[in-house]
Amino acid sequence: MNEITLDSKVPEGPISDKWENHKFSMNLVNPNNKRKFEIIVVGTGLAGASAAASLGELGYRVKAFTYHDTPRRAHSIAAQGGINGAKNYTNDGDSVHRLFYDTVKGGDFRSREANVHRLAEVSANIIDQATAQGVPFARDYGGLLDNRSFGGAQVSRTFYARGQTGQQLLIGAYSALMRQVGAGSVELHTRSELLDVVTKDGQACGIVVRDLLSGEVTSHSAHAVVLATGGYGNVYFLSTNAMMCNVTAAWRAHRKGAFFANPCYTQIHPTCIPASDDFQSKLTLMSESLRNDGRIWVPNNEGESRSAAEIPESERDYYLERKYPAFGNLVPRDVASRNAKTVVDEGRGVGPLANGVYLDFSAAIERDGLDTISAKYGNLFDMYQRITGENPYQTPMRIYPAIHYTMGGLWVDYHLMTTVPGLYSIGESNFSDHGANRLGASALMQGLADGYFVLPYTIGDGLAGRLGEPVVPTSDPVFTEAVAAIESDTQRWLATNGTKSVDYYHRELGRIVWDNIGMERNKAGLEQTLSDIPALREDFLKNVRVPGSANTLNQSLEKAGRVDDFFELAELMARDALTRDESCGGHFRVEYQTPEGEAQRDDENFAHVAAWEWNGRGNAQTRHREELTFDNVALSQRSYK
Repeated sequence: MNEITLDSKVPEGPISDKWENHKFSMNLVNPNNKRKFEIIVVGTGLAGASAAASLGELGYRVKAFTYHDTPRRAHSIAAQGGINGAKNYTNDGDSVHRLFYDTVKGGDFRSREANVHRLAEVSANIIDQATAQGVPFARDYGGLLDNRSFGGAQVSRTFYARGQTGQQLLIGAYSALMRQVGAGSVELHTRSELLDVVTKDGQACGIVVRDLLSGEVTSHSAHAVVLATGGYGNVYFLSTNAMMCNVTAAWRAHRKGAFFANPCYTQIHPTCIPASDDFQSKLTLMSESLRNDGRIWVPNNEGESRSAAEIPESERDYYLERKYPAFGNLVPRDVASRNAKTVVDEGRGVGPLANGVYLDFSAAIERDGLDTISAKYGNLFDMYQRITGENPYQTPMRIYPAIHYTMGGLWVDYHLMTTVPGLYSIGESNFSDHGANRLGASALMQGLADGYFVLPYTIGDGLAGRLGEPVVPTSDPVFTEAVAAIESDTQRWLATNGTKSVDYYHRELGRIVWDNIGMERNKAGLEQTLSDIPALREDFLKNVRVPGSANTLNQSLEKAGRVDDFFELAELMARDALTRDESCGGHFRVEYQTPEGEAQRDDENFAHVAAWEWNGRGNAQTRHREELTFDNVALSQRSYK
């Protein structure tokens, strides 16, 4: 393959000084000139809302787009357990360097050191910002903000608001955003879905969106476009993501020249409610914070039919505590997930379908009291009981891994710019900070870091040299041609007149992806997937049925385009996984594991980012690489024992 080395534009100098020195060296736009630049922000979750609010506050003219009826419905609201910040309130040895180290190690040494260190540096600022906005973080006995532990760390650095941290942080970012909407610096467009990124002479110049209520397709131009559109976990159909989450914005950018990096890096969250039948359309996340006080176990014996209360301690296997005594139940998500799969595959799963493991709070309740546990996790316990009909105060929760987060995404440089000049990607939609596995409570940290504290600097550097340059008018052929292509695709979907629903194909695609690009991958399965996905997509294009019209609310039409993108993405995921002949983090190839069954990296051949270039429909992407260097964290076999 024609591989080239990508330039990450990481500045020179000691890692602890890179960001501060680089901020001084970047070009600035003075306050009066900021009003002369127009910026589009797509997505209004934590990354998008914080970015739009910050850019509006600085004086830029911002247009923010969301497919929800309000930014407060963004999927960031579903984050439960907390947000990391290196403030060391608990005096237990935390620091910026330790957060940096834990994140690089947790990502199995497949992340860019400079980006991770910057993330750790600004993490403390995020906590101060959110507190100033009124986010009701929990407090300790002395009045300081409280912390709890999360997987992959031996310190308590996770700030939380019961089990509603994402919701509370989003309210803070939403308030900041709406302040700018009220001030007139941000123009908010709701119920608008991005269908294309528009470029002219290789530079991003705008977007095309569809109004989800009226069906109207419109164009919008700007000097820069920012994608804050989340991850692609719904390619698996069953995931913890909201049903509307999709890859379309990032994928349409990929088709316009933005490289897609590490698509096979997907995260399986170990703490989800197991599926109860074959007809579910979503899985429910239970916060990783529960692993602070809950002990995970399964029966010693296969095919155990007794209830949890009837199984004595001597016949229980607390397998994470047994295998990883130093971290116990707080091992990283990829390690916890693979071990849960192992014991269930051995026939030791629990529940009606024998497809779960126990998360038991009896010892914590006996130690700390029911009121203390309720104060920490009460809303999570209530949610679990409403869904399962089981009282977790009295009987252990049943959990099993599920698709949750995606570490892959659009490739971006140190400035968060994609390979398309003027097109930026922030939050989960880019690949930059988590390597092959994200540590819990770091998603909220990255989204707010990018939006509040990184992009406002770097986007100015990109715009400073374009002062006086007008936006491309929406009457330009690049916009009219994009609109015509979208309308042609729409009519094609409506005219197919097949016999099967979009959801049927999405579910079938999800089965293929979960079976072969899920918790375990192997060469034969990936090669089979590269045959199965195109065959299913061909049937999809011929036999899908999209009822209704284009001139009204039409959810089947929305889904058709999104699922079509998922087909292309899934094929790239399989190719990426097949090409990466190693195991690392969430990418576990069964051919590459240690004698103890842990991920076995190949640092000599794969210590790089794989970034894929679009070559047109029907053609395989070209694989490029960004070499990763580890000057501050020594490469080593991960150990949590």
